[in-house]
Amino acid sequence: MQKLAFNDLGAQYRHLKKEIDAGIADVIAGSHFISGPQVEQLEKELAAYVGRKYCVSVASGTDALRMPLMAEEIGKGDAVFVPAFTFFATAEVASLCGATPVFCDSDPDTFNLSPQSLEKQIKKTLGDGKLKPRAVIAVDLFGQPADFPAIQQICDQYGLILVEDAAQGFGGAIGDKRACSFGKYSGTSFFPAKALGCYGDGGAVFTDDEEAYRLLLSLRVHGKGSFKYENVRIGLNARLDTLQAAILLPKLHAFDQENEHRKKAAALYEKQLRDRFSTPVIKKGFSSGFGYYTLKAESPEERERIVGGLKAAGIPAMVYYPKPLHLQKVYEPLGYQAGDLPNAERLCNIVFSLPMHGYITEEEIGLVCTALNNL
Repeated sequence: MQKLAFNDLGAQYRHLKKEIDAGIADVIAGSHFISGPQVEQLEKELAAYVGRKYCVSVASGTDALRMPLMAEEIGKGDAVFVPAFTFFATAEVASLCGATPVFCDSDPDTFNLSPQSLEKQIKKTLGDGKLKPRAVIAVDLFGQPADFPAIQQICDQYGLILVEDAAQGFGGAIGDKRACSFGKYSGTSFFPAKALGCYGDGGAVFTDDEEAYRLLLSLRVHGKGSFKYENVRIGLNARLDTLQAAILLPKLHAFDQENEHRKKAAALYEKQLRDRFSTPVIKKGFSSGFGYYTLKAESPEERERIVGGLKAAGIPAMVYYPKPLHLQKVYEPLGYQAGDLPNAERLCNIVFSLPMHGYITEEEIGLVCTALNNL
């Protein structure tokens, strides 16, 4: 059988080659490789696209999550509430700031942070009295925004700062509010595998708060003050390369078209697979950018058989994520045990993701679905 790409960046490049090549050539000709004009242009266009006042481009999605915590001076003795079912960086940034991640369970249908588990963990933390609840990082897993109306209400009730981890969320929305527009801060990633990805590492932080924006600008460049060699706080070297900004601009201009294509591809998958598999559940009033198309198997054994069968047929399938964060070795000292967050633990054992990108063809989807239905 024909070998498929999980995320065909080559197909995207072929469609956008003229614009991408021209953008790269302009940067090289101008020789402004750090903080060039393309960076500022990208920030303005991104802020306008997601509906935020301010955008600060950064060197990675991890920086995009770490810098808001730094701006809020979150550190030792503070609790940052995060989902257990997500990529490690969501919790890692809390640890890098000296804070303690407190893990929450997942909604078994949407895979996102469970508001009920969040409030339970906040109350438990307050009852224990060892940590001060400070912030929540809620993830837009696989493209669908977290339940921000419910999560924001909880944050307001307990006085917590809400950060949207939209590393996978770009292209999703709740009503007419796009991903990256929720919480005091939102961060996204431009890692190449993302729906909006560059050709290396990159990311962006968004906010509507001018004071927070000024802090983020300082933190991005070694905590600088009024000029380059005045340093007023400890910061990072977290600038987005001008070359990456130039690559992202034509991709952003093509994003709506690619986003609609992914949604149509998801509908084709749904039509052909819903009778046999547990397909993605999109909450009413929500939309997903389908950065990933993720199914649930009935058991770990069935997933192993399916993923192996697809591989034998030349079809890549990925498992995001095989081990929940609260059971990772690095967090053993926090004392979590298997069974503490059952939904997250089960999802890690049964989910698998299929090929998905902005240029996947009906024929390719048909090949994937035929192989799946024949397993």
